[in-house]
Amino acid sequence: MPMQIQPKATILIVEDEGIVAADIQDRLQRMGYAVCGIAANGTQAIQMAEALRPNLVLMDIVLKGALDGIQAGDLIRGRQQLPIIYLTANSDRETIERAKLTEPFGYLLKPFDERDLETTIEVGLYKHRMEAERLRLVRELQETLRQAKTLAGLLPICAGCKKIRDDQGFWQQVEHYLQAHSNAEFSHGLCPDCMERIYPDLAESMAEETEMNSSRKEE
Repeated sequence: MPMQIQPKATILIVEDEGIVAADIQDRLQRMGYAVCGIAANGTQAIQMAEALRPNLVLMDIVLKGALDGIQAGDLIRGRQQLPIIYLTANSDRETIERAKLTEPFGYLLKPFDERDLETTIEVGLYKHRMEAERLRLVRELQETLRQAKTLAGLLPICAGCKKIRDDQGFWQQVEHYLQAHSNAEFSHGLCPDCMERIYPDLAESMAEETEMNSSRKEE
C-alpha cells in the first residue's frame, strides 16, 4: 500500500468566480496543500470556516452578496482566530486600509504567480504559529502569576506547631500547604539546633568530627 503524503496545510478558498476558484485550487494542490472547500460568498465562507477549521483562508475581497471579503474575514478572524490572506485586483488606498484593520496575514494582488502565492501562504502560516505560541506563553505566565498570588497576603500560622490555616479553615503542615499552592518540592532534614535538641549525642559526635577535619586541613 503506497504511503500517503500529508498535505502541508488545509486551505479554504473564498472566490465567487468558479473558473478562478478552480485555478487557485489546482495551483494549491500542485504545491502540496489540501483544499478543504470553496466558498462563493462571505456568509458561506463564515459557515465553512467554522465547520471545516482550515489552517488558512484565501479570501477574495470583492464578493457577491451582503458581505464582502473584508467583512467576512474580520468575522472569521474574530470567531475562529484563523489566518486570512486577501486576494484582490484592487490596490486602491481605501481597500488596503480597510483590509489592514482586520490584521490579515498576507495580501496578494491579482494576477499572481505560484511562487508569490506559496511564499505568502508559508509566511502567513508561520506568523500564525508564532502568534499561537506567543499567546500560549502569555497564558502560562498569567497562570504562574496567578499561582504566585495565592501565596500573597496574611497566612495564619500556629505559634506552637507552625501549621498554616488554609482558606477552608483547616490546619496543614507548612510543606503540604506550599505544595498545594506552588510548584515547590520538599526534602526533609534537621537543622543544627534541632539535631542538638533531639539527638544530642549524634550532634556532639558530628561536631567533633567537623572540628577534627578542620584541624587536619590546617595542618
